[in-house]
Amino acid sequence: MPLYLVTYQHPDEAGWQVHLRPHVDWLKLRLADGALIASGPFPGEPVKSAMLIMAAPDRAALEAIIATDPFASHGLIDNMTIREWDPIFGAFNARSSMAGRI
Repeated sequence: MPLYLVTYQHPDEAGWQVHLRPHVDWLKLRLADGALIASGPFPGEPVKSAMLIMAAPDRAALEAIIATDPFASHGLIDNMTIREWDPIFGAFNARSSMAGRI
C-alpha cells in the first residue's frame, strides 16, 4: 500500500487547543487501523505545524481519511501538502517498492 507524507499548519491556536484531544484520539484510531504510520509536530515553528506518514490505497482514500480528522472537520488545517513517498532506504524499506532488496 502506498505511503504518503502529509504536512499541514494550524494557524488557529484557540481552535487547536479545543480540538487537540479529539485529534489525538483520531490519531490513535488511525494507528490501530494501520492508516497512520507516524506523526508529530515541527517544534519551534512560528505556526503550529505537523507531518504525518500515512498509508492508503490511493490519494482519494487518503483524503477521505484526513477529512475525518477533527482538525479537518473543524476547518483547522491550512497549507496541507500530500505527497506519495517511496521509502527505499532505511527504517521503512519494508513498505517500499524495493522491499528487502536494498
